Amino acid sequence: MSVSDFSLLPLPVIHFGAGRFSGLAGLAAGFGRNVLLITGGSALQHSGRLSPLLDSLEERGMRHYHVVVHREPSPDLVDEAVGLYRDKSIDVVLAAGGGSVLDAGKAVSAMLLQDHPVERFIEGQPGFMLHDGRKVPFIAVPTTSGTGSEVTNNAVISSVGVSGYKRSLRHAAFVPDIALLDPELMVTVPPELTAAAGMDACTQLLEAYLSPFSNSYTDAVAFSGLEHFTRSFMPVCTDRAGDISARGDIAYAALMSGIALTNAGLGIVHGFASSVGGLFEIPHGTLCATLLAEATRENIEQLRIADPGHPALVKYARAGELLSGIPVGDVHAGCDRLVMLLEEWQEVLRFPRLGAFGITASDIGRIASLTRSKSNPVQLDDSSMRRILASRL
Repeated sequence: MSVSDFSLLPLPVIHFGAGRFSGLAGLAAGFGRNVLLITGGSALQHSGRLSPLLDSLEERGMRHYHVVVHREPSPDLVDEAVGLYRDKSIDVVLAAGGGSVLDAGKAVSAMLLQDHPVERFIEGQPGFMLHDGRKVPFIAVPTTSGTGSEVTNNAVISSVGVSGYKRSLRHAAFVPDIALLDPELMVTVPPELTAAAGMDACTQLLEAYLSPFSNSYTDAVAFSGLEHFTRSFMPVCTDRAGDISARGDIAYAALMSGIALTNAGLGIVHGFASSVGGLFEIPHGTLCATLLAEATRENIEQLRIADPGHPALVKYARAGELLSGIPVGDVHAGCDRLVMLLEEWQEVLRFPRLGAFGITASDIGRIASLTRSKSNPVQLDDSSMRRILASRL
């Protein structure tokens, strides 16, 4: 079979491996003396990594400023940070934390050299302006394994409320300059966050693999990520949380998910993440975890109706065999096995339902009307989207 044409976005310089965090200050020093450090509220502190990092920066004669992020970045958070540090001659932005921290760092890096508020550059917002790509160099250090933001070209910005939104600040230049992944940073992540973040990575791998815009490269990347994911996901969520090798598998899976989604796009679960995330305070990974099984079931059913021989069904079946480790006799059985496995994870790991975050049956119509997903393997109508949501209330 011939390889179809494709184009790829750039990648950062990637440093992967246990113990790599010790070299972070040296990497930052390569950009200059003034570093803006963006972290979450507890991960680095509780792991005992923050103080040694600051000491290493100071030993190299670097001046550091520190921003703490407690939730998904909002326009106000980004604008406030930019306003505080625009005149500090920042040479590099270094974000170390979960996906929200990395997105905040990416957005601040992108806005320090701009005069307009960030909202002017967010996709789909009134008065949208194209960003010119100028930014301060950016280093991304994930402490969870989920979003893959360490290799993507967008930062997700949220404004939650009745007229809220969850959309992207995007430019090819926003891909981090350096991504550093150290599995040792993940061993203290609580089980619930490990599971939710992991399911975000799994969702991204599956959705990029099934995207109509996928290609031979992204398929290989996504499949490699799924291979590592299935080997270690349940162990790190249960009895091997402190296993560096297993944590490395999931960190690698998340990394591959970021590369795949950037170049192939995402499906209906992430379509819901945008619409639901603008209206309700619900963690992104949790939303992916609670919707993936039902969304996969609906996609498969609609593909079977549209074309029983659709190539996406073969991909779903192949994913089902890989993730379950059970060979199946045909495409139909493989697809069913995938849905069954996702449901098993959903029950064993007790992913909360949408109702736990204030979503009711009366909200379903509005959410469905706001949801778009051009990269889903099949076009879902309003009824299909309503069924997915209603099944997880």
